[in-house]
Amino acid sequence: MNNLKLAAVALAFASIATGVNAAETGSAPAMEKCYGVSMAGKNDCKAGAGTTCAGTSKTDYQGDAWKNVPAGTCTSIKTPHGTGSLTPM
Repeated sequence: MNNLKLAAVALAFASIATGVNAAETGSAPAMEKCYGVSMAGKNDCKAGAGTTCAGTSKTDYQGDAWKNVPAGTCTSIKTPHGTGSLTPM
């Protein structure tokens, strides 16, 4: 019975250590800029002429405003104006 408890504790510590290592190595998912999918004022950065950065887009689905999305998903995001784009529209 003691060996079972010891094994459970060792497994718990191994799980914690693995989680810490993943966080330290920056294993965040790859992201890409997706144009034309953000709502007004919710873009991540640069929304064309006259804007500076995050939160400055003026209209929903503005074609020159981008949002960071998981890599490989942009062109599958549907909006009332079509799908997201990897380049400004």
